[in-house]
Amino acid sequence: MAGDGERVAIVGAGLAGCLLAVLLGRRGVPVTVYERRPDPRVAGAERGRSINLAISARGLAALEQVGLRDQALKQALPMHGRMVHPLPGAQNFQPYSADGERAINSVGRAELNRSLLDAAEATPGVTLRFSQRVTGVDVDAGELLFEDADAEPADVVLAGDGAYSAVRRSLGFDHDADFLEHGYKELTVPPRNGEFALDPDALHIWPRGTSMMIALPNLDRSFTCTLFWPKGDFDALGTPDKVTAYFEEHYPDVAGLMPDLTDDYAHNPIGSLVTVRAWPWTRYGDGATVALLGDAAHAIVPFFGQGANCAFEDCIEIDRCLTETGGDWRRALSLYQERRKANTDAIAELSLDNFIEMRDRVSSPVYRAKQAATHALERRLAGRYVSRYELVSFSTLPYADIPARIRRQNLVLGAAVAGGAAVLGLAIRAARRR
Repeated sequence: MAGDGERVAIVGAGLAGCLLAVLLGRRGVPVTVYERRPDPRVAGAERGRSINLAISARGLAALEQVGLRDQALKQALPMHGRMVHPLPGAQNFQPYSADGERAINSVGRAELNRSLLDAAEATPGVTLRFSQRVTGVDVDAGELLFEDADAEPADVVLAGDGAYSAVRRSLGFDHDADFLEHGYKELTVPPRNGEFALDPDALHIWPRGTSMMIALPNLDRSFTCTLFWPKGDFDALGTPDKVTAYFEEHYPDVAGLMPDLTDDYAHNPIGSLVTVRAWPWTRYGDGATVALLGDAAHAIVPFFGQGANCAFEDCIEIDRCLTETGGDWRRALSLYQERRKANTDAIAELSLDNFIEMRDRVSSPVYRAKQAATHALERRLAGRYVSRYELVSFSTLPYADIPARIRRQNLVLGAAVAGGAAVLGLAIRAARRR
């Protein structure tokens, strides 16, 4: 049995930490989860820190393994495409899939975290401890270190404590943290006369070249809007009047739908957008084995909606590796990091590129024509030609395999087009000789 007799600690009771706790508990591995925050089911979520999740095929497949897929979908609203709000011009809907049937799912982070906390708490062998600020690990002594408490023994430490991981910092893991010049701030579009003020079947985008705003629907019929602006631009709007005037000029179709705009703008914090690339993800001492997961190992920007989906895949891979190695933690975690590293690097690059697509390209008529052609190819060559978006969001193909898959598709398509052109040329010349 994996973890038999070993003291296993998970640092961080976020989405990944809770899912991993459930998976380990179901294996019969006793695990203690340490979270620096008070229990969010009691204390509530932090203001302006949600960035709604877009749960898609990978996340749903992971949740299915712990019986939470259907519950997550009940908390979600499907979004079948992007609704683009250009300036100037009429809004236009761009479906995500060629058949228009597939959707990504808007889920509030706090709601999904609560469901996962409930599942973890209900799993035999899982203990949740809140308001416990872990500051590091002594891998030789086999101890978990705390800010305001005595050290506690731990044989295996799984650090899911976020992009600014205290465990990663304490052990000096090599990592790069690349910050975008952009920050984010959340706003709200409340219900209008008890109904959605915008189309709830879409992820709304206001692309503005070097910046953008997005909006995702919530079950209470509100929308969570997120500004992604260069950080200096936030400070330029220093008064409520300037905020109102700016939104009326740059977001005219939604400014009047935000009665709390100036209050949200003044009081919601500005968040940072960071890509973290750490390596290695594991450390083996005489007393403890440590591994990073989720944002602690590979934080990505949110523009492909894959942060939670990717972290859930980490948890599934750890569970799979424990099975393959017969519960040998060192071998399992070594195998886990080797398998996941290339995939997380790949989705980090794809997410950065999708930021440019969302803030700039989606409003271009050329882009729209290209997307229409891509969907036509997908319908004509079903299963043989699949867009990058569908491979990321609607499949579980490893992220690292997607660029090569796209290149192969394009080479085959190019050869077919060239071959067709050559055959057509021969036919034309033959007809002329007649």
